[in-house]
Amino acid sequence: MVDACMHGRHAGPTRIDKWKRMGITSNDAAPRAVLLRFLFLLCIGCKCLASEVEATQTATLAVDASPQLARKIPDTLFGIFFEEINHAGAGGIWAELVSNRGFEAGGLHTPSNIDPWSIIGDDSSVFVETDRTSCFSRNIVALRMEVLCDNCPTGGVGVYNPGFWGMNIEEGKVYNLVMFVKSPETTDLTVSLTSSNGLQNLASATVTVSGESNWIKVEQKLVAKGTNRTSRLQITTNKKGVVWFDQVSLMPEDTYKGHGFRTELISMILDLKPRFLRFPGGCFVEGGWLRNAFRWRESIGPWEERPGHFGDVWHYWTDDGLGYYEFLQLAEDLGTEPIWVFNNGVSHNDEVDTVAIAPFVKDVLDSIEFARGSANSTWGSVRAAMGHPEPFPVKYVAIGNEDCGKKFYRGNYLKFYNAIRQAYPDIQMISNCDGSSTPLDHPADLYDFHVYNDSKTLFNMKSTFDRTSRSGPKAFVSEYAVWRGDAGRGSLLASLAEAVFLTGLEKNSDIVSMASYAPLFVNDNDQTWNPDAIVFNSWQHYGTPSYWMQTLFRESSGAMFHPTTISSSYSGSLAASAITWQDSENSFLRVKVINFGSDAVTLTISTSGLQASINALGSTATVLTSADVMDENSFSNPTKVVPVKSDLSNAAEQMQVTLAPRSFSSFDLALAQSKLVAEM
Repeated sequence: MVDACMHGRHAGPTRIDKWKRMGITSNDAAPRAVLLRFLFLLCIGCKCLASEVEATQTATLAVDASPQLARKIPDTLFGIFFEEINHAGAGGIWAELVSNRGFEAGGLHTPSNIDPWSIIGDDSSVFVETDRTSCFSRNIVALRMEVLCDNCPTGGVGVYNPGFWGMNIEEGKVYNLVMFVKSPETTDLTVSLTSSNGLQNLASATVTVSGESNWIKVEQKLVAKGTNRTSRLQITTNKKGVVWFDQVSLMPEDTYKGHGFRTELISMILDLKPRFLRFPGGCFVEGGWLRNAFRWRESIGPWEERPGHFGDVWHYWTDDGLGYYEFLQLAEDLGTEPIWVFNNGVSHNDEVDTVAIAPFVKDVLDSIEFARGSANSTWGSVRAAMGHPEPFPVKYVAIGNEDCGKKFYRGNYLKFYNAIRQAYPDIQMISNCDGSSTPLDHPADLYDFHVYNDSKTLFNMKSTFDRTSRSGPKAFVSEYAVWRGDAGRGSLLASLAEAVFLTGLEKNSDIVSMASYAPLFVNDNDQTWNPDAIVFNSWQHYGTPSYWMQTLFRESSGAMFHPTTISSSYSGSLAASAITWQDSENSFLRVKVINFGSDAVTLTISTSGLQASINALGSTATVLTSADVMDENSFSNPTKVVPVKSDLSNAAEQMQVTLAPRSFSSFDLALAQSKLVAEM
């Protein structure tokens, strides 16, 4: 081993033979052996020291907070993108508990599939089928139920709906049932909330349907006397005869601001402090075919009159209770700018020739009038009738989604652009074509930039916009995420690479106006796309590491950006950014540092140019890391990878901190006074 250490080759068969080959006699072997043993120990010691150096790297981060180099970050930099994917809306943030409430999902041709509805009883006691007798002209399919039994089983026969993989019914909560019913004879119906097998009764009421030929609207409050996470809605009767049903809705009474959204999921959005809401897609806007694209006009008005549609890209039916109006209302409730992504006559498989695009252009102008028009305008009056007389402040629209390469996109784009510019000159229009590396060949206020890639690639993309021209339209990074191989279902590794990418967006926020992660939500029962920011089922939810990563950027919008410089032989694994921001009471210098490498780092942070002194009292450190870089959160362990906050007692203009391997650290340094932030 000594020989190997000294000469880089293996030792000989015997120590004497080796000495002889080296010219060492037996007389001087002993002192020579002592020397060699010393060199051996020195060699081992050097290896140990080298190992320690490799395990803990050193680096210096210089933050220049001088006013002359500070730059205001756009107020809109970080927001959210909501797409109807993964049952994010239907069976997700939209609180409707009944799936296929209007029996339209099976199509217009009757009889049709009524899934997930099913019968209570058997085919000798009850017969159900769809027909086209509804009182609603836009969704004419209804359910006809014929009770065949003279002496029906105890509890009656009828139909039930399990909702979206089971309804979450909670003790003490109120649920509002609305349905439209018709029966030629007076009939008593029992409406119940039960367990999935019908054996546990959680709430029940009897409603009487007077015998007449007209449809009637039935409304009933149900108060749960127990909790069951996989419940169902039952409608039963013991009376022989025929009853028709349509538009059966069950909504919890306690939705966010009473506007129909699941409070706990909206709370997760609010914690991100988003500045904009891009909606409703995504590919959901395009459709696999235009006949299945999202149509705003069919998603407004009374919910019971909406026809719904099949989203053929993500392969499920939506009743469109979460429609254009509800998205605008959500943007208002969140305090965000609405960004309306509309179809430009292009789907995944068919396109409208530019010479025939005029009706689509008019349709979009009508949609903007619905949002922005006065209560006396044609479409503004429809909005007012829905309960919102004041206009919604739509300032941004995206002309299509990922359609730049399509045959008729540019021609169609210009038709939309010119018409909107003439009618609404203040609206900012977003092109689907990427202008980050080459100038656009058409006018635009912003352009879309989408990136889904592996973690290493996204890490290296932190400098993507460094080389982008500072003139021309701004970038809207409307979809970004680490995807596939090393993303898992939302890994720490993915979140670290995404954080590095976002520091690059902060640095280039003079030309990057907006950014949003995608997708935002996934129902655990429909994991069409992974990973996602927020995972949920009927009653649980958690944020992935990518969600928690975004919480550490939530103060960046509207903050002041300060340049940073990293000095280290290990700098290829580090990224950083710095901002000054303020809450309702205090001002802070926030220094964010991502250690993408596998070694710990002793980091010296040196700040210059501050127009305030740093106060250790009130300063904090928040760290996102875990034992394994591929660690994920789950329903069983929802907080395995979450930021951990602690006091930063050594906060100062020059301080030393330790960065854990594979970690994202955010240091909030409290400022005793701040002219810089006060001027923001």
